[in-house]
Parts: sequence; C-alpha cells; structure tokens
Amino acid sequence: MPSDIAPLNIICLATYFKGVDFIRECKKLGAHVVLITKEKMLKEDWPRESLDEVFALPNDAGPPLFIDLVSFLAKQKKPDRIVALEEFDVMTAALVREHFCMPGMSSSIAKTFRDKMAMAISAAAAGVRIPEFVPLINLEEVKEFMERIPPPWIIKPRSDVSAIGILRVNTPEEVWTVIEDRNSRDNLRERASYYLLAKFIPGEVFHIDSIVDDGRAQFVGANRYGRPPLEVAHGGGAYISRSVAHGSENEKKLFALNRKLIKGLKLERGAAHAEFIKSDADGEFYFLEIAARVGGAYIAEVLEAATGINLWREWARMEAREDSRQEQTARAGEDLTGLQSSRSKGGSRKLKPARKEYAGIVLSLSKQETPDTSAYDDPEIVYRVKKHHHAGLIVRSPKLERVEELLTQYAARFADDFIAVVPPLEKAE
Repeated sequence: MPSDIAPLNIICLATYFKGVDFIRECKKLGAHVVLITKEKMLKEDWPRESLDEVFALPNDAGPPLFIDLVSFLAKQKKPDRIVALEEFDVMTAALVREHFCMPGMSSSIAKTFRDKMAMAISAAAAGVRIPEFVPLINLEEVKEFMERIPPPWIIKPRSDVSAIGILRVNTPEEVWTVIEDRNSRDNLRERASYYLLAKFIPGEVFHIDSIVDDGRAQFVGANRYGRPPLEVAHGGGAYISRSVAHGSENEKKLFALNRKLIKGLKLERGAAHAEFIKSDADGEFYFLEIAARVGGAYIAEVLEAATGINLWREWARMEAREDSRQEQTARAGEDLTGLQSSRSKGGSRKLKPARKEYAGIVLSLSKQETPDTSAYDDPEIVYRVKKHHHAGLIVRSPKLERVEELLTQYAARFADDFIAVVPPLEKAE
C-alpha cells in the first residue's frame, strides 16, 4: 500500500469471544484494528499480535458508553468501520455508526436482525413462510391465538439468541402463568411484551450461512442439525450439524428462501446466519430466525472444512476494502494476488469457487475440563475443539454418507465418554 494512504481504522465490538480470524485478516490486509470488549472477556485468547489497541468496558456497559469511548478514540484517529463480531453488539454498532453518520447497517435495520417479531414480519413480507405467532401484549389477541392454534406452543424472547429463554408450553394456563410471572419482574426488558407465543412446528431444522456484499449473497452454505437446538438445550446430548446434499431439492429451496430474506431484510454487507424448519406435517420450510453475524458453535469451521471458504476472513476482506484506495493501489502497481477473491464488474467481491465436499460437527458439554479425544482417530477428522468443558470433532469427506456415519458413531460414544448436562439458560450470561 502506498505510504501516503493511511490504513483503514476498523473498530471491532465483541462482548463475547468471537471473530479471531476476522481480526487477523483485517490486520493482514493492513488495517489499524481496535477491539472494544467487556471486562469479563479481557483475558480471553484474543489475537493481540493483530490488535493495535484493546479496551474493556464494564460488563453492564450500554451503547452510550461505547459511543463515548469511540468518540474519545476518534480525537486521534477517525473510525472507518464499526463492526459487531457478536450478536449482542449488532444494535450497539449501528448506534455508534449513526452517532458518527457513518455508512453501514442502521439501527432500524439492525432491529430486524435482533427482534424476532420484527424479523418475522419482514420475512413474511418478503414472501417467506413463518410459524403463526402473537406477541404477549394484548390479552385478547393471545386468547384468540390459543383458541385458533392448537398446542403445543413456543414462548420465546424477542431478542435472545439460540435456544436461550425458549419454553415449550401445552396449555393456556401455562401461558397465563408465564405472562403473569414476566409482568411482575423488576427488569422492564424481561416483561411479557418482550416475548412471543408461536406455533410449535415439529420437523428438521436447517441453517443457512452467508457472506453478503452489495445486498447479494456471495457465498451460501446449507447445513442440517442432527436434533433441533431447542431439544438439545432442554434435553442434553450431543449437538450435530452437517452439510446438506449439494444440488438437492432441500438445498435449492433453502438458497431461494435465503435470497428472499437477504433482500427483504435489506442486508447490504456482512455475514448472516438464518434458520428454517422443514415441517413434518406438510414438508414446507418455515422461517425461524436470522442474525447478522457468523453462526456460532463452530459453524464457520465446518463450512471451511467442506468448502474451503472461511466466513470470518471473507467478511474481513469486505470490511477492509475501500474502493478508492484499491484503485490507487492498483495504479501504484501493488500486487493484489493471494486475497482469494476479486471485484466483480458490478462492484461486489467475487469469492473463489467453493470446494464441493461435505463436513459436520459433533459437540457437547464435557464432564472433563480438558477432554481427551485422542481415541477418536479416523482420518476424516480435521478439527478438534479446544475449549474448557467442551468435546467436539469436525469431520470432512467427499461423501455425505461417510460424514453422517461418523457423526452418528461419535454422538453415541460421546454419551459415554464426555457428555454433561446443565439446565438451559433463561437469559444470556
């Protein structure tokens, strides 16, 4: 990069330990990278060699404190990008951008990726099927819903992630009890209006992970859970996710639905993780939720094993790009090879062709603090999870049948070797 062009100043918000590959790639591409996290995460294994500055805010810090810190930093070096690496930072990042009148996702769009009611309304408007639902606000509407839609139902918080805070209920009495309990809480954001009552749809759950640029998905990967995350959260056992068969009807339908979602929810740039359930009753796909982030539970590693595409690094390459600087760099004769992707004629980046293999993960809480998976020695194993009280293996094969065979075997063995069960969280810690 020519010396007269200052590096992009990318400020990453991460209140949980996420995005190590994103940070490293931004630094590799010459960016000035700042991390703002919270005190509880400061001792995590952040890639400090790739960080120019690290700041930790109090654990209860809200958006105004983030805005104030970025304002302090901007006195010396103006931010070029504000990036949320974790779900809970998406709205905060949007508010920081708006404070500085910076481009990127606004708070109104961020809300559709954080509020399950807003995202469901937007998905339906985009032509995607959704399970029928009602917010726990107007009691007459709730009563009418329960009379019209037979149980079981799901009560879920509008803004939490994964299966946190989700309850399965079977009677109106249970619903009224939950409403009464929530409305008696001191924390206003835990009251009933922040929850939805939705139709429970039995079926297989799929997730679609994308890298989006200029409003279009440049990469999409489809995976299927072994058991629905809600079932794993409440019943314990191993979490499993594996690739969907390439070219299958399931993959084609999911990709089409994902395109509708990306357009309907107006995501212009970044990562997206969407979940759908294929109903046992009618075979149709129903939208569950979407997040403007890379999927958790080592989804990025599974997709990289199958396709050769790393979601974090590709996202970083988009954020670290600035068109005018690339043009100046090109004119200066800089070598831009090795970035694995290039600009298309339309202005968006074109990723390298994805490898057409299959991968999957088996993951569980472990009784041991540092579980030993060395007894699992099949050559298809490409990644071993290294996290306290977690056991996990990722496998890769040209054949989906082999991936499924290994994951089934490992899930049974994990039950004897590792699995620990803890009560599901009511809210994120």
